[in-house]
Amino acid sequence: MTRVVRFHEYGPADVLRIDDIEVPAPAADEVQIVVKAIGLNRAEVMFRNGAYLQEAEFPSRLGYEAAGTVKTTGSDVSGFANGDAVSVIPTLDMSRWSTYGEIINIPARYVEKAAASWMQYVTAWGALIDQAKVTAEDFVIVSAASSSVGIAAIQIARSVGATVIATTRTNAKAQALTDAGAHHVIATADGDLAARVKEITGGKGARVVFDPIGGPAIAQFAEVMAVGGILLEYGALSPDDGPFPQFAVLGKSLTIKGYLYTEIVGDDEALARAKAFITKGLESGKLDPLVSRTFPFDQIQEATRFLESNEQIGKIVVTV
Repeated sequence: MTRVVRFHEYGPADVLRIDDIEVPAPAADEVQIVVKAIGLNRAEVMFRNGAYLQEAEFPSRLGYEAAGTVKTTGSDVSGFANGDAVSVIPTLDMSRWSTYGEIINIPARYVEKAAASWMQYVTAWGALIDQAKVTAEDFVIVSAASSSVGIAAIQIARSVGATVIATTRTNAKAQALTDAGAHHVIATADGDLAARVKEITGGKGARVVFDPIGGPAIAQFAEVMAVGGILLEYGALSPDDGPFPQFAVLGKSLTIKGYLYTEIVGDDEALARAKAFITKGLESGKLDPLVSRTFPFDQIQEATRFLESNEQIGKIVVTV
């Protein structure tokens, strides 16, 4: 028997339970992993709340990220040996290939010989490098920048020479975001976003905005973007509807695009490019996962509540 996290109904962190189940042998294309650490993500919170693109089938497992060692492999898998240190790249189905557990089975294409936190880097790379084609000439706004994806976006944009403008609600996290690599930090509740972006960019505006909030924020960001800019919306943290900024979109020829990490992990060639970029960045030190806090496996509810509190700066890790 193996301990895994499951939920039997939608709801708050309290619905998460540690159950004992039988984990089957890996399928022909799968790697079985003994998990040492799990990375938490907001997508898992949305899934547990019934607010994600995918619906749960109860009892449901969950989780996109993990690192550990190979226990065994399926008959069609090559390139991995028992005991290899590996990490999991986000799969296309978190309920089928879940990471919240002591032992997990994951398709080999989503397993990498490295111990890294892939979710945030794959997500940020796909938006900034693959789609927005960020260069050293760009000003990039990263909103909700204290999240693990936000920190990854700061590092990736900096790694290609772009100027990063991080936004956060208050000044409480401003110094931490500066320490994490942001060139400029704007506290949206305390300052004038439009005036500050105009000042920082010399009146040009930001060509790229990377935002998980949505709602009214989309119109606010559209107003401070450069001509020909692109806003990549990768979340919907705001529960409120916002107006469509039609005059800014038309007047500045803006692109507003919904973006999902699955656009990268579902494409073998894009995923290979992402792996190469991220691995090189990790080896050089330009990319450096920032861990906010760690929790033991038995405290999965507490770890999830901390994620939902928005107090973290960087990644929340659960050790197994």
